[in-house]
Amino acid sequence: MGDMAESSSQEKLQVQEACADFVARFPGYEKTALLDELRATEYSRLDERGQVYLDYTGGSLYAESQLQKHFELLRSGVLGNPHSASPASVTMTEYVERTRRFILSYFNARTEEYILVFTQNASAALKLVGESFPFAPGSRYLLTFDNHNSVNGIREFARAKGAIVSYAPLVMPELRLVVARLETLLDEADPAHANLFAYPAQSNFSGVKHPLEIVAKAQRKGWNVLLDAAAFVPTSRLDLTAVKPDFVTLSFYKMFGHPTGVGALLIRRSALANLKRPWFAGGTVNFASVQGQAHVLSPNEAAFEDGTLNYLSIPAVEIGLLHLQSIGIETIAERVRCLMGWLLEELLALRHTNGRAMVRIYGPATTQARGGTVKLNLYDPQGHLLDYRRVEELAGAENISLRTGCFCNPGAGEIAEGLTEEDMRAGFTLGTEINLLSFLRLMQERGHKSAGAIRASIGLATNFADVWRFLRFIASFRDQTRLTIGDVSFDIESCRIIRDGS
Repeated sequence: MGDMAESSSQEKLQVQEACADFVARFPGYEKTALLDELRATEYSRLDERGQVYLDYTGGSLYAESQLQKHFELLRSGVLGNPHSASPASVTMTEYVERTRRFILSYFNARTEEYILVFTQNASAALKLVGESFPFAPGSRYLLTFDNHNSVNGIREFARAKGAIVSYAPLVMPELRLVVARLETLLDEADPAHANLFAYPAQSNFSGVKHPLEIVAKAQRKGWNVLLDAAAFVPTSRLDLTAVKPDFVTLSFYKMFGHPTGVGALLIRRSALANLKRPWFAGGTVNFASVQGQAHVLSPNEAAFEDGTLNYLSIPAVEIGLLHLQSIGIETIAERVRCLMGWLLEELLALRHTNGRAMVRIYGPATTQARGGTVKLNLYDPQGHLLDYRRVEELAGAENISLRTGCFCNPGAGEIAEGLTEEDMRAGFTLGTEINLLSFLRLMQERGHKSAGAIRASIGLATNFADVWRFLRFIASFRDQTRLTIGDVSFDIESCRIIRDGS
């Protein structure tokens, strides 16, 4: 027992010494002290359980007060399925519409300019755009290489309707857009047809923040613009008066953890009239007939909210946004900037005894125009890739939660890992037998390439001790090889089993 206490005391001293050096290098961190207070109260379960949570791009953490306020609302009310005339229904409808107005206000979206559609998540919001957008022969669907698969999936709607699909490439090593090539692709739009350009405000793969100025530039060239803001808004401000995409998609659990199962699609009214829903459902029609075999869609957001909303969870969204407002998104952004800046510098400084670099980072090596996500792989002293799946296992043994795989972002992964079109086509020759494990094996045979990596992401509850423990864990691989770290103890049959969502 005495040895454990002494070890804990030594670690605390090491953290304090490292933190003093960190603050000297990143003095802006001291302005975020409010988040240390909240860590001790709202997020105390992290330290009580000795957990280091580094998967904020996968999902944020909720504060205890969010749960308490939501539970009190549910406990004290009689709340029924909305859009009826009963007292329970009217009360619930008021909560839903109040939350809708609050979200629009939070993003500074004027009600005369935007509507808000509640969805299950960002992917469901993206599907609404894809199935309703008026693609046709002569139309174009342009997207960047680093889009999430839910954005990539829209290309199937576009192709089915005869539209041309093209991708704007990224440039290594920072995985930013090739500006000249993007300009050329944007110039190819025929304004006489419906064209859609989709890109992430922040890449869930590399953390790169793409310029929001692209929105207006693309619109001037005849494009509707879909902005995937899911990875951006948890730590950055999106002002829809300053930048006006035609569509914005997001998931609230990525912003503040609770509730899951509620996302949003914001639609600019000027784009709304051109959307054509391919079906109707309960709650989306003003009138439908079996004998007449016809229907009339409801106006505005009601035409897109299929079936019954997750109505008991929706009020928790306002509670979560108020929690973020009480902290200040700028405070969160500054904390993320300081912690990520230090972590990047320290990771890149790690060396094996023979002088070889231990870490390869995919994406920017500085905090310039990037968020709180770092994607990396580890290499042994001879430059051989260490199995990221084994690294995840070992991290779990240290109570460190991170994420590995391709993060449902194949385009960025293909560019980052140097995978070619020939590599990908070779993978598809495996037919229905292809999965992440079989593809990894194939890439090893084709030149020891990887098809995945390690992702650590920080957010509002992250403190210096978290990133220090992560760095110490990564440093423990100094002079290690695949033989010395051991083999992964599980097989991965698919991305779904490896928890490979974003």
